[in-house]
Amino acid sequence: MKPFTLLYFILSVLLYVAALPLLVYLSFKQKYKESIPSRFFLFNNSRFNSSDGIWFHVCSLGEARALKPILELLDDSDIKITTITHTGHSEAKKYGVEVRYLPYEMFLPFWAKKQKVLVVLEAEFWFMLFTVLKAKGAKIVLLNARISEKSAKKYLQMAWFYKKLLSHVEIVYAQSEADKNRFIAIGAKNIEVIGNIKLAGEIIKTKEYKKPNCEVLVAGSTHDGEEEMVLKSFVEYIKQGEAKLIVVPRHPERFDSVYELMKVYANRYDLSLDRFSNNQEFKADMILVDAMGELNNIYAISDIAILGGAFKDDVGGHNPLEPAHFGCKIITGKNFFHQKELFKYVHHVQYVEPDEIHRALLTSRVLPPSMLEQEINLRPVIKKILEV
Repeated sequence: MKPFTLLYFILSVLLYVAALPLLVYLSFKQKYKESIPSRFFLFNNSRFNSSDGIWFHVCSLGEARALKPILELLDDSDIKITTITHTGHSEAKKYGVEVRYLPYEMFLPFWAKKQKVLVVLEAEFWFMLFTVLKAKGAKIVLLNARISEKSAKKYLQMAWFYKKLLSHVEIVYAQSEADKNRFIAIGAKNIEVIGNIKLAGEIIKTKEYKKPNCEVLVAGSTHDGEEEMVLKSFVEYIKQGEAKLIVVPRHPERFDSVYELMKVYANRYDLSLDRFSNNQEFKADMILVDAMGELNNIYAISDIAILGGAFKDDVGGHNPLEPAHFGCKIITGKNFFHQKELFKYVHHVQYVEPDEIHRALLTSRVLPPSMLEQEINLRPVIKKILEV
């Protein structure tokens, strides 16, 4: 083990020991009760069964979904997937391949098995993962790689570190020219711009619901604080005409708290409220979707999509391709820095401050539906990955 790698490993052990009480505490939280025991204590997280396959590492739900068109082109390959979050893990398991949580870095020298190729999506830059897999003979590929404008300064401040990390990488497939330039600035080599692979994914609905006989608004992938912004705007909006609001929180552990918030508004403004788990007829004025995997099905019966994750500055926005595909008129916040590349391909989107949602809803009446402009071809990329 090289001196810097040894030092990094020792620091990771010391950090682990220092964080141990917090990790034990968080293990009992609903959001982390599966991922933290698996990642930090290797509970139910055994090594892959075989070597010499193609290992994909993704973070969460969006990246796991983005793998679908890639895996369809790798039908006969031995595929493995690691994830960070519970939602990403659940999505990855749908592919019928070996799926694990990525262990904390100090475990990787003992846990990781050699594979032919390690394909890492977006910005999952783990030093020990890259170092260990490279030492075991794997080729490392960054796919859909990005460095957001917001985080670029932090990467530059640590350029010496990322240059070491990226020296293990065979090729970087960047989302945009701006991302390519940021990777060059921190020492990356062999960079090719291919666009965002999420443009290659097939967008489908899994169920058919009957659309209510009125305007339907969906607040999709919302985070803490965003539901109240939407509810305030909705109760003002329905003074001008009939409409229903369907709320789909991003994280399932928030279903109950969001329902309680919606109940406050329902009681205050004499509106009917229901949970999706009770029935799927969308008869109430407001409905909480307390189930996973339903958002596309809801977009398909909606007229306006208020896309969450961008009304505060700590998330970075969510994927606009799905609501655009189903012809929703998209309203979102201005903090969509993690999705900037995708929004380039979607037209007729309103980007507003939280207190401007009501005005945007009124404006949407005269706007055309949002629309998607472009797709990408992944076959040349897959061919190169297999040749690496």
